[in-house]
Amino acid sequence: MTLKTWRIIDLINWTESYFKEKGFENPRSEIEWLLRSVLDCSRMDVYLRFEEPLSKTQLATLRAMVKRRLEREPLQYITGSCDFYGREFSVNKNVLIPRPETERLIDIALDKMKEIDSPNILDVGTGSGCIATTLGFELSYSTIFGIDVSADALDIANKNKENLNAKNVSFKEMDILEQVPEGQFDLLVSNPPYIPKNEMNELMKDVQAFEPSVALTDQKDGLTFYKRFAKIGKEVVKSGGWMILEVGLGEHPNAVRNIFIESGYPNTELLKDYNDDDRVLVISI
Repeated sequence: MTLKTWRIIDLINWTESYFKEKGFENPRSEIEWLLRSVLDCSRMDVYLRFEEPLSKTQLATLRAMVKRRLEREPLQYITGSCDFYGREFSVNKNVLIPRPETERLIDIALDKMKEIDSPNILDVGTGSGCIATTLGFELSYSTIFGIDVSADALDIANKNKENLNAKNVSFKEMDILEQVPEGQFDLLVSNPPYIPKNEMNELMKDVQAFEPSVALTDQKDGLTFYKRFAKIGKEVVKSGGWMILEVGLGEHPNAVRNIFIESGYPNTELLKDYNDDDRVLVISI
């Protein structure tokens, strides 16, 4: 991509072809995403402005982005943002990129909290703060407390909280495997590290090489955090409250469910995500 005059439509056509040659599955959406960031506009505006030429500065920025993407760095890290539940969140290499399937946790939490006045909610492993901040918005009468072991992740969580002006959300550095939050909560929600260590090498490069391993794996069997939740759940969550936990694929959901059943939580239910996979375990306390 030489630094000559390029219209937006020229760039879409050229880069789509280039990404396709390099084996990207959705080459057009790749260039659309990058152009939206460079131009600071919506996807529709990209096409409304398709005859517009990019400046030399814009073209140089786009060129650098394309080079990073060719190394399989995730688009969200390149642009510094990600959409989650209809809002834009800042992300970087210190936090897991929010996935669409995690939005299912929000839907279920909203359903469970609708009958509770001023719910007190704990988000464990908050990362970018996307779950905590989203629940803070959707449940304006609630109090949300997000914890994470990573101070770098909490920097991003606080940035998102401030950018989105979520006044009922707060964050604290805490290792849930070693510490127990004070007080009791109506809901504990979490998307914990659940990929077994021996499966990390099977992940696509976009994930394995760029996303923080501390947010992906417990460096063991993928069950560490669920065992901890089962141990402290009745201390942390009020009677009549809930735990809503994201789980993995394959045998993982039932393995997690069995941990809770064997630990004295008979009221458990696996719910499906939008791909019809069992991805959320709901535990009634």
